[in-house]
Amino acid sequence: MPELEKVSAETMRFMRGKYKLDEVPGKYYDIDCLKFRQGKRTILSINIHEDHFDFQIIYGKAERAKFEARLGEFPQAIQDLYHESRALSDGLWMLIRVDDLKMLETLKQMIMIKKIPNRKPLPQNHVHMSNCGHRCDLCVHYQGRTSFDPEERDFILACHKAVYGNFAWEKNCDGCHFPDCTVESADCRKAKGADKCWDCSNYSTCLKTAGWPPEIHKRTITADQVTYAILPYVKGQYGN
Repeated sequence: MPELEKVSAETMRFMRGKYKLDEVPGKYYDIDCLKFRQGKRTILSINIHEDHFDFQIIYGKAERAKFEARLGEFPQAIQDLYHESRALSDGLWMLIRVDDLKMLETLKQMIMIKKIPNRKPLPQNHVHMSNCGHRCDLCVHYQGRTSFDPEERDFILACHKAVYGNFAWEKNCDGCHFPDCTVESADCRKAKGADKCWDCSNYSTCLKTAGWPPEIHKRTITADQVTYAILPYVKGQYGN
């Protein structure tokens, strides 16, 4: 996988795993961008270029004090940029080029100064891992015991439809002990001779059941849609 694709994927895993935020596309002048928002407050904005991303972070007074207390921990290039950046009425604006994972690790620390992570894990009741790689108790297909109340299912289903569109939601699953599994991934997995979908080299980009490859995108996805329709199907995100 090219380095920029790795940056894109790891950015989304980090932001979605650490924060419960809406993902809203927009424009920075004539450049497409993706904003991570809590209400009307933008936590992070990412400008999308062909060969790199520009991460835009705005530090208010309190955030600047926190950053300055740790300034020596950051690369000299970030220190120089901080001193050169403009302080406006709404805070100090920084636009930072990110095109490799090393710089992304630096930006993760800067983002956590901007906002303390607010993502709380979903309940881990009745947890069981399926052969398709999903946590059964969080999967909309599963008909057994789940971590959700029955009245939550309609809301969760609406989140899935908003993210994935006209997916075959009628394909319900009774668990991997069921010999005639109707979830589409079962036929794919058997044809490849794999016991579990995680054994397949295409797992991270496969949409046979649910799940969306993590990448910096240009569509609106709400925080609840991330919680209920994306994270349950991301390997390692919720302990799966």
